[in-house]
Amino acid sequence: MTEANTSRGPGFVRTGISFGSALAIAMSWSLSHSVLWAIFHGLLSWVYVIYYVIRY
Repeated sequence: MTEANTSRGPGFVRTGISFGSALAIAMSWSLSHSVLWAIFHGLLSWVYVIYYVIRY
């Protein structure tokens, strides 16, 4: 394996999950202005992002 292939380890996944959560929270807040919905959608992360893109 080359070094370029090993650089996409757990840190890359963690960053993707963090970005997905932040994106889901921002989209949820802009739509509902509810902290509880934003937290819930942040936990769903990319699932909510994909739902939002399809639905709206």
